[in-house]
Formats: sequence, C-alpha cells, structure tokens
Amino acid sequence: MSQKIWIVLAGIVALSAGAFVAVVKPFQPSTPTPEYFQYFPEPRNLADISLVDQTNTSVDNTVFNGRWSLLFLGYTYCPDICPTTMASLGRVYPELKKIGSDNAVQVVFVSVDPNRDTPERLASYVEYFNAEFVALTGEHAQLFPFVRSLGLMYAIAESTDNPNYLVDHSASVVVVDPQGRALGRFKPKYTPGELAVSDSMQIAKDLPLIIGNYKNN
Repeated sequence: MSQKIWIVLAGIVALSAGAFVAVVKPFQPSTPTPEYFQYFPEPRNLADISLVDQTNTSVDNTVFNGRWSLLFLGYTYCPDICPTTMASLGRVYPELKKIGSDNAVQVVFVSVDPNRDTPERLASYVEYFNAEFVALTGEHAQLFPFVRSLGLMYAIAESTDNPNYLVDHSASVVVVDPQGRALGRFKPKYTPGELAVSDSMQIAKDLPLIIGNYKNN
C-alpha cells in the first residue's frame, strides 16, 4: 500500500476518533459535589442520648429519625458566635424548607450549658430565631459522648462560680441524615477581624446537593 493511501487512512481514523470523543463525553455524576460541605470519611453513628427539649420533654436519638438535621452546638449566654449563627440559620430556614425531599429539614440547637440553660430559657431563645427550631440539653454525662460522636467539642472555660462564665465550643454546623448519622459539617469561615461562623448561604447552596447525593447512593 502506498504511503499516500496510509496517510489518507490515518486521517480518516483520526477524524473518526475525534467525532467519537465529541459524542461520548466523560461521565458526570447526576448531582454535583458540594462546594463547601466537608464529609466525614464515613457516616458517624451518634452516641445514645437521653436529653430534654425546650418543652421539657425527654428525647432520645429518634429526634433525628426521618429528618435532615442541621445541628449547632452552643449556649444561650454566648455573646457572639451563637446568636450570629442562629440568626443566620433563621434567615435561610424558609429556603431550606423548600428543598425537595421526602424528609423535612430541622435546625437543632444543642446547649452545652445545662447549668444555666433551662428548658424555659431555651424555649425563649430559639423562638427568637424561629419557633420551629429544636433545642436540646442535658447532663454533661450525656452531652460529652454525644458531642464527641459528632466530631465536635466543648469545655467550660472558667469557674461556674462566676455567673458570666464562658463556654468554649465548636462553631461548625453538622448535618445529620434521616437515619440519625452525622455525615459531615460546615466549618466556620475564618476571616481576620471577623467572627468565625458557619456561612448559612453556603449551607443553603450545598444542602440540596447533599440530599441529592444521598438519594442517588
């Protein structure tokens, strides 16, 4: 076969390959990967809890069953991060409720200051941001293992003899799936000169993707 024919055949093969590449695109997942949410390597099973909510009703882990939960750790006497995060979640909550899912979205505030945060005080606190929010608290013996299982932490920073004592705590917002497992978290944004809080707009953007990926798995 002459060199000229080989060149023509090579050109035809190259054109065919190019057309095939143009038609057969690389596989793309049906749901994009969340941009801001950080998945845990594996879903975390939560420690068993026996807590009370803002109505002074005893609750266990079934409080998470059948719902998507955005869980935030804090205390009502917190001077900055807690009210800022709660207010931010309150602003995007109507949008979060519109996410298409068989399981509703709930915001859960877990107080790690049971000494001061009575159910009555918690009821008043969460109602200020949104009356549909859930607030939980309990003894430290219950709270410590539960918080650890969420991948979070807290510590009483000083003597509780001081009525204005502070509590150090994680500022992430954890996503708990309808099976009651922690999938991951939205970590705070660290900007010099500003509070390190989780961005609710990032949550509103990524939560539909998290739910969509969950459905497709």
